[in-house]
This record gives sequence, C-alpha cells and structure tokens, in this order.
Amino acid sequence: MATDTQQDDTDDGPVQAGSWMSLTTSALKNPAGAAAMVAIVLFFGLFSLNKLPVQLFPDVDNPQINIQTQWRAASPSEMEAEIIEPIEEVLQGLPGVKEMEATSNAGFAWINLTFAVETDMQKTMVEVISRMNRLPPLPRDADQPIINLGGWDGGTPALTWFFLQVLPGNEKSIADYIAFVDDVISPAIEAVPGVSRAGIQGAGQQTEEVQIIFDPYRTAELGIELPAVIQTLGRADNISGGQVDVGRRKFTLRYSGRFDPDSLHEQLLEWRNGRPITLGDIAEVKVNLPDRTSLATQNGNPAIGIRVDRENGANALQTLNKVKQVVEELNAGPLEERGLTMIQSFDASVFIYRAIGLVTGNLMIGVLLAVAVLWWFLRRFRATLIIALAIPVSLLSTFVVLHFTGRTLNVISLAGLAFAVGMVLDAAIVVLENVVRLREKGMNAFDSAARGTSQVWGALLASTATTVAIFIPVVFLKDIEGQLFGDLALTIAIAVSISLLAAVTVIPLLTSKWLGNIKLEDKHSK
Repeated sequence: MATDTQQDDTDDGPVQAGSWMSLTTSALKNPAGAAAMVAIVLFFGLFSLNKLPVQLFPDVDNPQINIQTQWRAASPSEMEAEIIEPIEEVLQGLPGVKEMEATSNAGFAWINLTFAVETDMQKTMVEVISRMNRLPPLPRDADQPIINLGGWDGGTPALTWFFLQVLPGNEKSIADYIAFVDDVISPAIEAVPGVSRAGIQGAGQQTEEVQIIFDPYRTAELGIELPAVIQTLGRADNISGGQVDVGRRKFTLRYSGRFDPDSLHEQLLEWRNGRPITLGDIAEVKVNLPDRTSLATQNGNPAIGIRVDRENGANALQTLNKVKQVVEELNAGPLEERGLTMIQSFDASVFIYRAIGLVTGNLMIGVLLAVAVLWWFLRRFRATLIIALAIPVSLLSTFVVLHFTGRTLNVISLAGLAFAVGMVLDAAIVVLENVVRLREKGMNAFDSAARGTSQVWGALLASTATTVAIFIPVVFLKDIEGQLFGDLALTIAIAVSISLLAAVTVIPLLTSKWLGNIKLEDKHSK
C-alpha cells in the first residue's frame, strides 16, 4: 500500500499529506463508515426538508412598534393635539428610530415607529414603555395607549380570510353574531398551532355600550345643564370611607356611587322644590351595540370578516391546512345549528403551491439536464452515476443547514438550489477525470484515488472559495435586500462547500470501487 509520500513511475508528483488527504484516505480505508456517513446526511436532509417551514418569500423583518389609543367622540384634530403630539414629544430621540408615522381618525389614533434592522427590539420595547410612563395625563375619557411589538395590523400579510354569512332561512342579522364569533369561532381558530390571531374585521365595535339619549325639550324645560350632568356621571364611583367602630366590631365603610346600567336612570342630578330630578327624567338609558362604522360583504351578502394571522416562523401551509380543518368542523357543527356558514375568501396556499411547484419543477429539470449533459460527455452509466450522486448529497445537506439556521423553504432558497445544481458537479468531474487518468497509467485503485484527489484538491479549494466569497457576504447584509436574498446566497454557498467535501471523500471511494479497470474513452475524440 502506498504511503502519503510515495512517488510512482508516472512521475506525477508526491502525494502531499494534510487534512484533505486524511479525509480521502479515511474514506478509502473505511468504505462502510463513509457509506454510513452519507446515509446519515441523506436521512437528516430528508428530515430537515420535512420540518422546514414553507412560505412564499423569506421573512423580511422590518422592526416596528405600534402605539394605539382611543378617545371616544374626539375629532381628528383633537386626537392630534391631545394624544399624538404629547406621545411624539416623549418619543423624540429614541435610539434606532428611522421613521415615525402618526395617523389620527375620529376617536382613534396610532403611531408607527420603524427601526433599523439590527435594532434590539426587546431592549427598545422596554425603552418605549419607560418613555410612555413619562407621558402627561391624557383626557379623562381617553383610553390608555396600547403598545404592540409590530406594525399596524401586525405589519405582515394575512394568512387567510374567512367571511361568516347567514344561510337562507335565517332571519337574524349578521351583526347579532358578533359576540358568537368572539366567544366561539375566534378561540377555536387561535387554538391552532401557528396562528397568532383571528380578529374580526368589518363588524364595527364589538362590545356593547351604555347609551344615554337626552330629551332636549325636557332638559331645557327643567333648566338642566348637560356639561354638569356629564361631570356628575363621570364622578359617579364607589369610594372607600375608611373604617367605623361599632361597639366591639369594626366595619369598613364604603360609599356606593356607581350605578349599573339597569339602575343608572335613578342617578340623582338636582333637587327642585324638594323633588329630586334623576337622569331618567331627562334621558333614556339603554345598553346597545354602537352604530357600525364599517361593513363587510361577500358576494353581495352581509358578512363578518375574520382575518387569520400567522406566527413568525410557523409553517404557512401546515398552519393553513389545520385552520381549514377547524373551519370545516365549525361549519358542520355549531355554525350549521345556528344557520351560519364560513367561506374562505383568500387562500395563500394557492400562490405558495404554484410558486413552490414552479421553482421545484425547474430544479428537477435542471438536475435532469445536468445529468444528461454529463452522460453525453462520459457515455458510461457508472461514471455518470458517481458524479450525479454529488447532487442529492449537496442539496440534502443544504436542507440540514437551513433547518438549523432557522431559515424557511421558499422560492428564493429553492432558486438558490436550482442555481447550485450545475456548480456542485464541477469538483466531482475534476476528481473523477484525474483519478481515471492515473488508473489508465497503471496505478492501482487505492493509490490512483488518493493521489488523483490530492493533486487537484488545492485547485478545487480555490475555486470553491472564490464562489463562496462572492455569495456569503450577502448573508451578513442587514438591510431588506440582505434579508430577501440571504437564502439564495446561503444555499449556493452551502451546496458548493458540501460538494467539495463529497468530491474529496465520496467520489474517490466510488471511483475505486465501481470503475474497476475500465478505461474511459473520449466518445467525442473525432
């Protein structure tokens, strides 16, 4: 058996000892171990491929924080002056902010903060909450601001949309089922793994409110001032009065001033000539849903829209299929009993399947074309098969790395694999040709495989390094372009690097075992 420094009569130079030579020699001396390693790589590659989240495009992270607040019956200008401007003042100079966008509507306002990609959002969230604690007191009847990590409506497209409609024969209004959607349908969908939210859209405000409808003529007749009535109602609350000692016992004193909606009409406003004037004398008090400010229809029928959002990193297709299954169960159960039905309006899986299928088809065609061109030049089945094995080994190894780095399977990553199909064959072709050249000069199978690989591995390393050096910097870009094309660069760099390892281990082993003493003739010599 030849040693690492042996030089034969072909005068092709000594075999250089080194780590790459050790890999080749180890594979040649332990074919069972090498075969086991390849089998493990293929197994974990298929396992990772099954576990990779599938979506249309990579997650393009645009860090945002959204602040929302409500002030019932306030005009847009009041929302801007009393809500937005004080919040903007306390948030000025926030580290990492690239853009601050504010919008005010009647009774509602929100502020979107957009940050640089590399911003630590957990630390920034704490800083925003700390600054919001320094906010001056807002108007009494304004709600406290709600701070959300993410843009308005989550900042991402919806996973899917469903619309709830009444079936023929159901005489109830669709608005009567808002509470049913909030209590039954939304929790059932949100319980699906991968769903972050199932929110009602196009149904207006969902919660009931206490409505006080004043009689202007009766109010004027009694000389009651409405601002004073509003202040009286706003001060109506339960107040602790301390403790009272009664004999040997101590009681907690509490003044009850808060009225429930059924007894609110008994609220005392004034005394006139020894007669009390209550709220019921000048107004009607009732509990009702507010007037709808938005409307949803599907195919001309009144409906309630239900927007389903996906959690970050969840498998879009698996999540969507589970949501569809839950909706089918709801349609066959509680919805059918109440004369309702849920119809899907937007199905993201249609576009995902089409895009993934198109790119996967192109990937398979690329593999077949690469193997066909390879066979056209070699004209031997075994030699073609040896080189072609570099394709599944390299591609499946790429899936393992994508899985452990938290990437997804999308059109960009699949496009990178399609581009890499031809590249992963280069190193295998060079190694095979050089090994066969030494075999034709009379060297035995082991020495020709070891020496032939050692003679070309330096050039292969340089070629692989230049390819990786071109694509790998894209992975470290922090802007939107880097996030979008990072999967493409990563898949190409990984596949080409794995192909180099396969070329210096698997290819020499298979060449020494499968080709024997056959001679590869150039079929195109003429």
